[in-house]
Amino acid sequence: MPLGDPHGANFEYTVEGLPETIHVCTIPVRDVHRSIGFYADVLHMEVLSEDEGEAYLIRGECRIILKRSDKVGIDTGLYFGVDSPYNTRRRLIDEGVVFEKAPRRGPFGTFCSIRDDDANIIHLIETNAEFKRS
Repeated sequence: MPLGDPHGANFEYTVEGLPETIHVCTIPVRDVHRSIGFYADVLHMEVLSEDEGEAYLIRGECRIILKRSDKVGIDTGLYFGVDSPYNTRRRLIDEGVVFEKAPRRGPFGTFCSIRDDDANIIHLIETNAEFKRS
């Protein structure tokens, strides 16, 4: 009997219960209130709620939690989807954002990398890119 089947029936799993998207990600920040400025003012994310240790922000399908931490300045490994890394770079340069990497081609499409106010690296990747599975 499968552990998750309370009725004890024979059940064959296919794709039920498997992950399909990254729904929310957490970014470490030293000061949640100060960090909201970057994400809300520069990346135009909407603040849903905030307390002393966390803030919840959203823009489109992108949902993040800014969480207070002493360990900041990391490569988050997060790739936010954008229409064009080139357009994003042009826009964010005008906002004074520091770029870690200029736009370049990768296996999932063209991407670039920026630093937030805590020196965390965040990647921005085109959402309409086609890629081949091997």
